[in-house]
Amino acid sequence: MELNLKNKIVILTGGAGIKGSIGETILRSLASEGAIPALIDRNDRGIDYIGSIRERGIDGLFVKTDLTQPDEIEKAVTSVIHKYGRIDAVINNVGVNDGVGLDGSYQDFVSSLHLNLISYFLTVKHALPGLKESRGNILNIGSKVAYTGQGSTSGYAASKGGVLALTREWAVDLAPSGIRCNCLIIAESWTPAYDNWIKTLENGKEKLERIKRTIPFENRMTTPREIADLALFTISEKSSHTTGQHIFVDGGYVHLDRAMLSE
Repeated sequence: MELNLKNKIVILTGGAGIKGSIGETILRSLASEGAIPALIDRNDRGIDYIGSIRERGIDGLFVKTDLTQPDEIEKAVTSVIHKYGRIDAVINNVGVNDGVGLDGSYQDFVSSLHLNLISYFLTVKHALPGLKESRGNILNIGSKVAYTGQGSTSGYAASKGGVLALTREWAVDLAPSGIRCNCLIIAESWTPAYDNWIKTLENGKEKLERIKRTIPFENRMTTPREIADLALFTISEKSSHTTGQHIFVDGGYVHLDRAMLSE
């Protein structure tokens, strides 16, 4: 299916993760569709990632940015608009399940909000003139934690709950401007970071198999590629009348009957 994303300017936050991460996979998928990714991230991997895209004859931009710092976010988005003159989509992907629970400090909690929620608000706020010019759209990357809870991660849970609410709020707020806003909800996804975490656990392989058995569809984790494919479809004109939606890409983890689960 032709998504018609060629030469679309797409801001992607948090896309300089480890190779094979959700953000990096979205970045690679954007380039494969001929979109022009504007990568906003603090990790210098972004230099190499955008460099490799340019080697393929596709334009791209990396702006090294600490997404917990409001001034840096404003400068980064302004630089994208200055270079390209417009923004066709924003994918708010940055996020860390940082384990800031009730035993965490006030500052730790606020820092979690800054990265996982406030960065979403500020990126969209500063991108809005470009989005209005193009009648573009916004895609927020969310988490099942906002629906199910997890335990010991109050900062992340509060942030992701806020992301769900902002998705609906922005869909209402921006509809008169022709701007759509949606959110992808991810549950258990097999990423390099997840792999590294499993390896730190005693009986990690056994725990991994238990987790897989809790996922109704095919008893397996969602792949980053499946998430990237849905992300690109959602920001494309093929989803031109979809807005305000919480779209689950989770193999039925959140909603399906537990009776489906294997013994």
